[in-house]
Amino acid sequence: MNPTLRRSGRTARLRVRRGGVAAAATLLVAGLSGCGPDISSDGPAADNAVLQAPSEDSPKGEITVWDRSGDLYKVFDSAIKKFTAKYPGVTVKHEAVDIDSKLQNTLITGTDVPDGVFLDDAKVGRYVSHLWNLKDVLAPYTKDIAKQKVDVNTVGGGIYGVPFDLDPGLLFYNAKALSAAGIDPNGIKTYDDLLAAAKKYQQFKPGAKPIHLEQDAFNSQLQLEMFASQLGTGLAGPDGKLRLNSPQYHQILTWLDTVRKEGLGTRAEYLKPSDVGALDSADEVFYPWAIWFDFAPQQQLTASKGDWRAMPLPAWTAGGARSGAMGGSSFVIPKDAKNPKLAWLLYRFLMFDQAGYTAVYGPNAVYPGGLNTSVPAYLPAADPAKPLFRPIDAMGGQDVWKTAVEAGREIPGGAPIPAWWSGAVDYLGTDLQKMLDGTLTPQQVIDKAGQDIQTNLIDRK
Repeated sequence: MNPTLRRSGRTARLRVRRGGVAAAATLLVAGLSGCGPDISSDGPAADNAVLQAPSEDSPKGEITVWDRSGDLYKVFDSAIKKFTAKYPGVTVKHEAVDIDSKLQNTLITGTDVPDGVFLDDAKVGRYVSHLWNLKDVLAPYTKDIAKQKVDVNTVGGGIYGVPFDLDPGLLFYNAKALSAAGIDPNGIKTYDDLLAAAKKYQQFKPGAKPIHLEQDAFNSQLQLEMFASQLGTGLAGPDGKLRLNSPQYHQILTWLDTVRKEGLGTRAEYLKPSDVGALDSADEVFYPWAIWFDFAPQQQLTASKGDWRAMPLPAWTAGGARSGAMGGSSFVIPKDAKNPKLAWLLYRFLMFDQAGYTAVYGPNAVYPGGLNTSVPAYLPAADPAKPLFRPIDAMGGQDVWKTAVEAGREIPGGAPIPAWWSGAVDYLGTDLQKMLDGTLTPQQVIDKAGQDIQTNLIDRK
């Protein structure tokens, strides 16, 4: 399974799950009393919740780690074989699991708890009371990890995930179509420049709607957070308080509303048939999205395959950050794990050992050109001059690695993703769609969604 399908699958699962968030949260709280130490409590239990690295020269034991099924599972499976070659005393049971459906109940019951889990960043905050605080074992590496990834895994001073992928936002554009219209993409430095370029393209090709406007509520909220990340903010701050009513969100929503009102946007769900059709017909030529959009020209586009390129996102103000984070995953270690120290040893190898991160991102049996839908969060592994994946033929041979890792370094720091983030889609994601329908103004989205999130998700937790 390709990376984009994997992510789409994740989205679908989140949609299904949203309806049960409140009940699930209640069940989670009710079941906590029978689990491991509460890291929010005082005393020895809290101290014991900070994981320490194994001290043995030749560690031995067996661990069970969970990943999603599909292409990335196969990549990790191959990388794990290199780990066990380095640590022959450690046996790894690598299991493909529907994590969304199994993890919560497994943590609640404390039965058959895995030693490590691959988890979306958006879900780490929900489970911190069940996870080891990794701040001590990560300490030698923290300064070399993208700040956004450290921040998103940090809750109350503890770090609860080993950062895996960094997903920088990029502006994908149809270079062939823009060239025909006499538009130089290098002149697009700000979002105002992007609006001007879109108008010029529309004059060249009447009827075109050059800029993608996402029609799926979840993905539109995810994209909104990418824009917010550029401005150094997010739905909630480190203190957990809602930050939607702010000049930054008002600026972003107003820009999206302007694209709509001026008829410059193609309203479509991410890579659904209507979206692909508009992309291949060159009616839609600008796509501000995470790096994982590069899957589209590699696997889904036909007529415009080879015409697409990637560049840094425009800045919201001249000289501002040219990228924000959209999505991302980490590894977590449950406190009820039997061999948490050995799980740390594995993740340290995969993310911070050259042999490990090369096995994950470099050319392999699954991806002969390397895994190019994200970049490492560990900065020494993300050297622009030392690519781990090759230039992409379907993008005209562009060195997307260099563009993406440089964009990744521009992502401002952030804050933990609140546990209620996916639940907010029912309010913010839905109201954002109403704005794109023309029935709400940007300020009405902020006021209405903000009140609903505060009342239904934050105050009731």
